[in-house]
Parts: sequence; C-alpha cells; structure tokens
Amino acid sequence: MPFAVVLILLVVGSLLFHFLSPWNFTELASNWEMVDLTIDITFVVTGFVFVVVNLFMAYCVIKYRYKKGAKANYEPENKKLEYWLTGVTSILIAAMLTPGLFVWAKFVDVPADAHIVEAVGQQWHWTYRYPGEDGKLGEVDAERISQENPFGIDPEDPNGQDDVVVYNAEGHIPIDRPVKFLLRSKDVLHNFTVAQFRVKMDLVPGMNTFMWLTPTRTGRFELLCEELCGVGHFAMRGAIVVDEQEDFDSWLAAQPTFSELMSRPAGNAVVGAAQYAPCAACHGTQGAGNLDLNAPKLAGQSDWYLKRQLMNYKTGLRGTHEKDMFGRQMTAMVMTLVNEAAVDNVVAYINTLPDSPVLSTIDGDIERGQDIYAVCAYCHGRDGMGVQATNAPRLAGLSDWYMKRQLQNWKDGVRGSHKKDYYGYQMGLFSQTLNDEQAINDILAYINTL
Repeated sequence: MPFAVVLILLVVGSLLFHFLSPWNFTELASNWEMVDLTIDITFVVTGFVFVVVNLFMAYCVIKYRYKKGAKANYEPENKKLEYWLTGVTSILIAAMLTPGLFVWAKFVDVPADAHIVEAVGQQWHWTYRYPGEDGKLGEVDAERISQENPFGIDPEDPNGQDDVVVYNAEGHIPIDRPVKFLLRSKDVLHNFTVAQFRVKMDLVPGMNTFMWLTPTRTGRFELLCEELCGVGHFAMRGAIVVDEQEDFDSWLAAQPTFSELMSRPAGNAVVGAAQYAPCAACHGTQGAGNLDLNAPKLAGQSDWYLKRQLMNYKTGLRGTHEKDMFGRQMTAMVMTLVNEAAVDNVVAYINTLPDSPVLSTIDGDIERGQDIYAVCAYCHGRDGMGVQATNAPRLAGLSDWYMKRQLQNWKDGVRGSHKKDYYGYQMGLFSQTLNDEQAINDILAYINTL
C-alpha cells in the first residue's frame, strides 16, 4: 500500500512540477515553430504514458494487494489485451515520430536564396567567413591553416580573395532572410547551437555540415557548443547577432577581406620605437615592467596577444569597469596610438626588446600549483609559452604580481565582463576553478619555475 501512495505522489508531483515550473523554453527567434510543435507532441505522448502506466501500477498494487484466502487467477495469454497494447503503442509512437520526418524534410530543403555564412569551430572558440561580392566562398584546406591564414583559404583561388573573414566569436546575420550556415571544425567534434533558433548541427572534422534558418527578431543570441569537445567545452561561447538588413550591410562592409589581411603591411619597429615613448614611462625602455608603477613586463609576450589587448583598450572591451583603476589608466594611454597601424608598429618594436628574466614576488606551494596548472596547460601549453590557436598568451617569465591581479579581476568580474569580450569571459569561467588566494599563489609559484 505505501508503494502505491508513492506512485500516486510521483505522478501528481511530476505534473505539478511541469505546469508550475518557472523554467520554460527561450523565446523562439526563427522560423522553426515546427520544432517546438514536435517537442510539445513528444511531451504530451510521453507524459500520457508516464501518467497511465504509473497510475495503473498503483491501481494494481491496491486492488490486488494481499488478502487472506484470496487466490490468484493465472492467465498466460490475453490476445485482446495484446492487440490493444500493440495498437495504442503503435499509434503513440507514430504520433511522436511522424512530425520529426516533416521537420527533417524541411531542414534539408534549403531555400535557393539563402544567405551563406561559414561558421568554424575549434578548441575553444568560433570564427566566421562570408562570401564577398562574387557570392562564392574560396576553397579551404587544413594544411594551409597558419597564424596568418587561420581559415586555411587557398591564396590562389580567386573566389577567396574577397571572402570576408571574422576572427571573432561574434557573427552577424540579417533578419527575415534565410541563412545557411556551413559548418566546419578544425580539430574535434563540436556542435553549433543557438537555443532561440531551435535548430543545431554537429561540426565533424574532415567534412562539411550545414543547417539553415530564417531569423524572425533582432538581438544578440548566445552561441554554445553542445558537443563535449575538451576541457574548455563549457567556456566555448560566442554570439549570433541578428540585424536589420541595413545594419547588417554596414557591419559586413566594415569587416576585412582575405586579400586585405594578406596585403596588410607588417608593423614598422623603427616607427614603433618613437610611438613606444609614452609606454616607456611606465613599462620601461626595455619593456621589463615596473611594479611600483603597476606596469607589467611586455617584452617576450605574444605579439598577437599584445595587439588584441591594446585594441581591446581602444574599443572599450577592456579598461572600462569602474573598479578597474589601472585598466582605466591604460585606456587613456593607449589613445596615443591613433589607429591599428600604430598598434602594429608598437607591437613590432616590443618584439625587438630583450626578454630579460623577472624577479619572482609570490611564494606558494609549487607542487600543488603544478597540479592546478594541469588545467591551464590545455590552452597555455605545458611550458607556459602560450598557444595562439587556443587564444592563450604566454605566461612563463612574465610579471607574477600582474598575473595575480588579473586572475583576481577575472574572478571578481572586473575583467571579462564586457558582452563582446568573449575570450575575457572565457577566462572568467576558468578562473572560478581557483577557489582562493592561496590557489592563485600556488599556481603562480609553479609558473615562475617554467
């Protein structure tokens, strides 16, 4: 009898949880109402079966409970019951699965006028490529992928010269226009998912997959990877921004093409030496840093990372938080670099400075720090020299006091809080694995040994 009561309470509690729960689907933002309908039908069918089966079990437990003198009636077969069970089960399964066939038929039937966007996934970030004025994407090859050509575009293919490349986790698409996403992975299995769009698809290494949708409302929607792709899977975030057509056209026109990136001149270290003069007041003439002036070491740091941070200061992705006092100082100083070419020049000059060792200022448990650093090594490398492919800068041989401050800033949300600072946000998630100040000290003590 108690078991029957438990079954009844289970059914009642499940129904109440379903109908009273504050957790609902995100608001639909595409043309895929059919997906919601299919899910609703699945809920109804499986919910009906769940209620009927459990209440029937409770009924049987109550009706056929032990009674003194009662005898069981053995009935090995009941064809009438079997026909009913087979028929009802078939109808319910057909009702649950048939709508999915209609959805799939529509999913593979891409409109001929669909706008093309290529989304590329790799551990652990997203990038995008758009066809240029010719409407065609250039050929790509994994063997051509390099620091200068991260998409692996064939430089000899004329169709690829005007390809618009967006090496950023935020892509844009126009509203009320079919969009076909071509999906490609550089390394392992990923999955392209925006919950509001309702459709998603795996990115499989060595092949191209696709999905399509028509966005129905503007806004910024979070992009997730929903295929376990490594230690940074949970932090592989990006965004798809749905714009009005005019806003989308303006955004796309502001992005560089492949030919523009390939022809962009390298930074001039000689010119950069003069432009570095304001930086030298704090960071030193040799870029060795100065703790008293809160200026970290620059010499030896990854050039691509230096450029990204300087541009982040210029665009407001960094140094705008009210509690980031030293970041706000840098925002003012970086405005002396009037454009991206000036940033390239300064970075080129910093690359010529001697990579002198720095003094350690932090003590900690090196052995424990080594264990903690095992997670960091997936991105920054075992030697702490950084890996551009994972957007992880060099750590070894740099100012430990500065790294400690930044780790604490990430933990406190002072850094990485800007909605477009996707890599900063990513580090903010990872920094939460450092439970206290001692853990930060331990990991930095180990990094100082690299």
